[in-house]
Amino acid sequence: MMSEEERVKTAGWKKWGPYVSDRQWGTVREDYSINGDAWNFTTHDIARSKAYRWGEEGIAGICDDEQLLCFALSLWNKKDPVLKERYFGLTNTEGNHGEDVKELYYYLDNTPTHSYMKMLYKYPQTPFPYIQLLEENRRRTKQDPEFELIDTGVFDDNRYFDVIMEYAKQSPQHILIRITIYNRGSEAQAINVLPTLWFRNTWAWENDVCQLQLNASATGLLEAFHPALGQYYCKAEGSPELLFCNNETNTIRLYGYAGNTVYYKDGINDYLIYGAASINPAKRGTKAAFNYDLTIPAGSPAVVRLSLSQDPNYTFDNFDQIFSLRKEEADAFYGEILKEEKNPDIINIKRQALAGLLWNKQFYYYDVHQWLKGDPGKPSPPLQRSQLRNADWKHLHSKEILSVPDKWEFPWFAAWDMAFHCYTLAMVDIEFAKSQLLYMVNEWYMHPNGQLPAYEWNFSDCNPPIHAMAIWEIYKADKQANQGKGDVLFLEKAFHKLMLNFNWWVNRRDARGDNIFEAGFLGLDNIGVIDRNAVLPGGGYLQQSDATGWMAMYALNMIRIAHELLWHNPAYTEITSKYFEHFLYIAGAMNGVEGNLWDEEDNFYYDRLFLPVNFSVPLKVRSLVGLIPLFVAETVADSEIKKDDFFDNRRKWFEEHRPDLANLVMHWNRTNKEGIHLYSLMRGFRMKMTLKRLLDENEFLSDYGIRSLSKFHLEHPYQFNGNGQVQTVKYVPGESDNNMFGGNSNWRGPVWLPMNWLVIESLRRYYSYYGDEFKLECPTGSGRYMTLNEVANELSRRVFRIFERNEAGIRPVLGHSIKMQTDEHFKDHLLFHEYFHGDTGVGLGASHQTGWTALIAAFATHGK
Repeated sequence: MMSEEERVKTAGWKKWGPYVSDRQWGTVREDYSINGDAWNFTTHDIARSKAYRWGEEGIAGICDDEQLLCFALSLWNKKDPVLKERYFGLTNTEGNHGEDVKELYYYLDNTPTHSYMKMLYKYPQTPFPYIQLLEENRRRTKQDPEFELIDTGVFDDNRYFDVIMEYAKQSPQHILIRITIYNRGSEAQAINVLPTLWFRNTWAWENDVCQLQLNASATGLLEAFHPALGQYYCKAEGSPELLFCNNETNTIRLYGYAGNTVYYKDGINDYLIYGAASINPAKRGTKAAFNYDLTIPAGSPAVVRLSLSQDPNYTFDNFDQIFSLRKEEADAFYGEILKEEKNPDIINIKRQALAGLLWNKQFYYYDVHQWLKGDPGKPSPPLQRSQLRNADWKHLHSKEILSVPDKWEFPWFAAWDMAFHCYTLAMVDIEFAKSQLLYMVNEWYMHPNGQLPAYEWNFSDCNPPIHAMAIWEIYKADKQANQGKGDVLFLEKAFHKLMLNFNWWVNRRDARGDNIFEAGFLGLDNIGVIDRNAVLPGGGYLQQSDATGWMAMYALNMIRIAHELLWHNPAYTEITSKYFEHFLYIAGAMNGVEGNLWDEEDNFYYDRLFLPVNFSVPLKVRSLVGLIPLFVAETVADSEIKKDDFFDNRRKWFEEHRPDLANLVMHWNRTNKEGIHLYSLMRGFRMKMTLKRLLDENEFLSDYGIRSLSKFHLEHPYQFNGNGQVQTVKYVPGESDNNMFGGNSNWRGPVWLPMNWLVIESLRRYYSYYGDEFKLECPTGSGRYMTLNEVANELSRRVFRIFERNEAGIRPVLGHSIKMQTDEHFKDHLLFHEYFHGDTGVGLGASHQTGWTALIAAFATHGK
């Protein structure tokens, strides 16, 4: 028997996985409009009839690693106007807080090789409330909460099906599929269950002369041949009806003219819903489904079993045995990963977080050059479109399996999200984590000028430069796991590209060459009082505390990587010093030598606005912008420094010749009793004052972690008068109350896990230097004093309260719904949201963001 740990290292076991997106409609890739309105070019209503260009979507879908052949679940409760082939949600303009999926589904289990996967979809037995969800959310304002599926009443009286999808691999290319449908209602209910297999349409776009076909064999097998995959067979237990159509656009429905087939993509839908003659009686095509027309007694389950393999003679004799074996292996794997956890509820939370992270892998295909110029044999896109979006990224050609934030709301990579994903991925599959980080710096992603792509809506936006941090931390974890032997090739390959990216920041985002950086919104959409992405009139500019803090951290990360590479190659001798000098000059610019972002009156870092009339003003918003400098801390052993003579001499040179800069860096020239140096952007007083605010429950500290905006601004909104217009920032603990810089963007109060993670990790680094002797009051004003490590543990505990069941049996993340909090079929299923209410811990934003929110699996619950 092969364990999951062994399987991870064995070729082929990741050939098949959950690589089908939850949403392809409404993406930039599928948008060929003149005005770049992606949400309206392909809609949920259009999706069932339009063959996609760049990828596929489905419910609990799987495919091979080139997405040539796909499998997913379709359902029909015999009341809905369309098959449930894809998740429904609102677009950015339809929702009162932006785009949002309006379904209930949960990722319950997954392994790194996808040898065992499990998810749950809750399907109403009454008509799905499409119109109600749309109209009620449109009616609501920014001051109202979102109207969710649970609020419509469709789950009242248990009138719904629990549909559990499980996959177990018998071998790398033999997938067993078990669909268990529970009727949770009090009456027998009919349902069509339609396991669906189809080819991604490559022939219409890539001059693929091979017209692929799915065929029904004489014995009831569904045969699928692809020259790149070989022959596959999908076998369904029982005798379900086989329905065939083609994965081709229904040009009649969408455009009013007949296309080259009569059996379009929506043929199975139209056959079942309307009785149309829209399926191929010859039983062949490029899309096919087994139709199980079931009636399930009240309170009972029905089970559908299938096999997708290259074995036409498979019987189901070992089906249940394989499922049991793979489940046991998954339990053993996570038992080792989570061996220090004793609380079953904590184990459940962490395992579901890891499951969601692994389900959120996606085949991501986007050739920007081809997308801009159009496809052979197709009408050329309008010329206006070529200048709307990503025109400067023609080199970008992505065709990989990527970790994405949320396969419905964010079904594309985001550079800084991915860095956080990789922290958690490293817990279960460190090689996959390394591959993700290397993709972002490869030449088919990174711009020739050195910029990393942000995300497909605008690759040219800036994300915080945290890639080096993630690469360094994952290298260290890998080195520790391998008894001190690190993956130097990975580190060196990444470092060479990171040097290009660092130089891009220095040359493009420090316009005045003063070591203060301006980089736009940096992922913090609504954090400021002005639009940080806007060009300011008359030559005004904004010096950003967060951008400059991120760059100081970037320089420290590069120092650590260069130090490590030096032990393997002396050519890196002077590079360490290069980044050390960058760090010192940035420290000087932030802290008063050649500029100053520290406010002596408030003892906090702020952005500073420079106006054309030689006047500058700090924008006194107490937010994450001023906390990010706290993250700039690294510890280095004295023995390590002294092995690098060149660096040691340069360090001493600055101490002698530029004490003004040297004195700004905390304890760089003194060691603690363990011989450790601390390099920090903040000296003692500023660190203490920042932490005093951070740990004040009337400011940043909530019961559920660190808020993104100080609660001080609830009673004291910050106002700025610019160009005769008064702009205001007020603490908003939940969803955004305005459309300032984005429909659903909100950094004005909620708790975000990645920022809490960085705070906690920074505190642990400070602790490794200061030890138990240094204590501070936590919470501020409480009279309780803790070491920095104890503070980090306290913050971890508070963040975990979001998900844990409290003394009253309530999970804050699940919010106000009594059913979700107490019903046995809901209460232990978790959603991992984009962010969380700063006062109540309720989950908000994207509901399946087990990308960066999967970090909860790495939070310590038992001290550290």
